[in-house]
Amino acid sequence: MKRKTIARDISWLSFNARVLQEAADPTVPLRERIKFLGIFSNNLDEFFRVRVATLKRMASLGSRIKNMHLEQSPGRILDEIQQIVLQQQSEFNQIWETVRRELEKEKIYLVNERQLNKDQQRFVHNYFEEEVRSNIIPLMIESIPQLPYLRDKSIYLGVLLSRRDGSLKRKYAIIEVPSKAVGRFIKLPSPEGEHHIILLEDVIRFNLKSIFSYFGYDRHASWIFKVTKDAEIDIDNDVSTSLIQKIEKGVKNRRKGKPVRFVYDKEMDDGLLDFLIRKLNLSRKESVIPGGRIHNFRHFMDFPDVFQKKGQRKKPFLHPLLKNTIRVTDVVLRKDVMLNFPYHSFNPIIDLLREAAIDPDVTAIKITAYRLASNSKVINALINAVRNGKQVTVMLELRARFDEEANLEWKERLEEEGVKVLISLPNMKVHAKICLIKKRQNNRTIHYGFVSTGNLNEKTSTMYGDHCLLTADRFIMADVNRLFNYLGNPKDGGRFLKACKTLVPCPISLRRELNRLISKEIRNAKEGKHAAITLKMNSLSDEDLIIRLYEAARAGVEIKLIVRGIFCMYSESPRFVHPVKAVSIIDEYLEHARVFIFHNNGKEKVYISSADWMVRNLDHRVEATCPIIDENIKKVLKNILAIQLSDNVKARILDNDLSNRYVRDKKQRKVRAQVEIYNYLHQKTIVHSEPTQPLAAEAVPA
Repeated sequence: MKRKTIARDISWLSFNARVLQEAADPTVPLRERIKFLGIFSNNLDEFFRVRVATLKRMASLGSRIKNMHLEQSPGRILDEIQQIVLQQQSEFNQIWETVRRELEKEKIYLVNERQLNKDQQRFVHNYFEEEVRSNIIPLMIESIPQLPYLRDKSIYLGVLLSRRDGSLKRKYAIIEVPSKAVGRFIKLPSPEGEHHIILLEDVIRFNLKSIFSYFGYDRHASWIFKVTKDAEIDIDNDVSTSLIQKIEKGVKNRRKGKPVRFVYDKEMDDGLLDFLIRKLNLSRKESVIPGGRIHNFRHFMDFPDVFQKKGQRKKPFLHPLLKNTIRVTDVVLRKDVMLNFPYHSFNPIIDLLREAAIDPDVTAIKITAYRLASNSKVINALINAVRNGKQVTVMLELRARFDEEANLEWKERLEEEGVKVLISLPNMKVHAKICLIKKRQNNRTIHYGFVSTGNLNEKTSTMYGDHCLLTADRFIMADVNRLFNYLGNPKDGGRFLKACKTLVPCPISLRRELNRLISKEIRNAKEGKHAAITLKMNSLSDEDLIIRLYEAARAGVEIKLIVRGIFCMYSESPRFVHPVKAVSIIDEYLEHARVFIFHNNGKEKVYISSADWMVRNLDHRVEATCPIIDENIKKVLKNILAIQLSDNVKARILDNDLSNRYVRDKKQRKVRAQVEIYNYLHQKTIVHSEPTQPLAAEAVPA
């Protein structure tokens, strides 16, 4: 019997295949292609650390959990994952070889320890002695009862020591490559007009004889490997332990996580490979993946900028309503402003907080924080506000995956400065991106702030596509205040979520409201009225809502979907009255926004949200979905989605076969959405008004 939805984890691998497509695309600048290889590698690492680890734990427990897309057994999904990953790894290796040839055409050479000239050999020897030797500790692994702790994000050299005459018994050793301390890429002395780069592990390889000179061996062979571990933090139910202590304990336990993947150089000596697999309690059948000479390609996201052709990424620009004003606050108190990142500058967010920090009429600031920049200007503005006598409350989500340690450090710093820090709720992540600023003016209290689809992070705002509504709308801000009341009193605060009249919060209301809105479209379609749903999000995997979309498509509702990542819906069916248009856009910027549009018999309802349509977001997170009231902002959002639905350069079709076919229309001019959106928004900045001519994208049937 065919299942109702595509398996979540198989769909995710299809998404990562789209990332790999970008690395293979010869029209993408070479530096960006290398970055996409790094992103693919980093994504796959996280997938194994979290999803594969979870599947393995469930397989060992024989669990059956609804909405986890595990078919009859997680073991079947694991087998399918293994096959797909091996195929993708082969494609990855082929793409990398092509990229290397392209690098050489630009006279950029990634050389290994056997390809050095005399000057480079001297340089590498001196570099090793001065920068590297003190950072490595060779371990003779045969002489210890068990393997030492292997770091999850590190790469290792497995070393085989032997003598040509066979007079000494072969020995095995491992060396951790200290990429974090030293850096992965070392620029070598190069002929004029050329760039020669060597990887840190090859610097170590060149010096193996020196490292192991004590043992008397004359042959030193080595191969790269890495181990991926279970990264899921299990928070126990010990009520006597504070949540902070549990998080700290979970982070420490993560370091001891069970291996879930072993990736190695396929040329590795068989005896060493068997030894390592045995010591890690793995078998060759479970996530043991042969690869090339290089691993941890995530470091290649920081490949040295030695390229002749520089990227054409355009700088963010100020929103037109904020161009000729001294204070962002004055504009927001008069009119809603929608910032569309990464096209618009993130600076107005910082400016709004800085203005509040020094405004004598501002009494309090409340804000949520999920993933912060390493030198966060948001935090600096909040600390300045405290020093100026404001009451500042920060809801800090300690369980933002892989940011737990950083957020613990932020908590300590904020509390030292006098900020009131709220921490994670039991069994509920806080994922909403909201801010409330309280101001006393003319003996009355005014609330203003923002609701966003993305993290309050000035670094990622230049790379992530998101929307942030700056507003003083009293109904929206009243509900933002109710959300903070809930966060400050979660045990008894459910009434605050239920009292929201404008915002649609999770976990209480969004699922119910989405069902109501879909039902209304179905009813209108059955009555012969025009009915349509347009959705943009990162992931669509909630089975109940997917089934409702099936019902809507069968009833005659026109459905258009833009989903970057996980997509578990079968988008093709002869029973659908209108074909469902479903696309994924992978391009220079990460499409991160969530926008929901319901035709509503001509009185369109448009929402921005922090929530994807996943069980975890709808039922196990605090999320905020915000209606857009301003008609001009509605129009801009609709135009942005229309442009994306018209993309015939970077859009892929999300079909039942997970084929990732590009949308191609030779009859239409080329539409690359991210370029078109930049031009559209920038044009509005120049002319300060809506364009008099309709957008080309509006005329394209979707």
